[in-house]
Amino acid sequence: MIRKEDIGKVLPWVHIAISNAKRMILNTFHDVKPEYLQSYLNEFCYTFNRRYFGERQFDRLLVAGVAYKNEFRYHIR
Repeated sequence: MIRKEDIGKVLPWVHIAISNAKRMILNTFHDVKPEYLQSYLNEFCYTFNRRYFGERQFDRLLVAGVAYKNEFRYHIR
């Protein structure tokens, strides 16, 4: 069990990540609807995990687009 006064020392990034997520959601969407909360958090995680990509971001997008497996089935008549 972590004492309340030691939380900032043991888990410093947790507080920062939660604060950043709340700020991003409120700045971008201005209103949080419970049915969309998971989508908001998914977007935050996506951008947070790619914050250091910089110039490589476009290359990663191309790789992701080429590697995507299409699940749709086309029927030609």
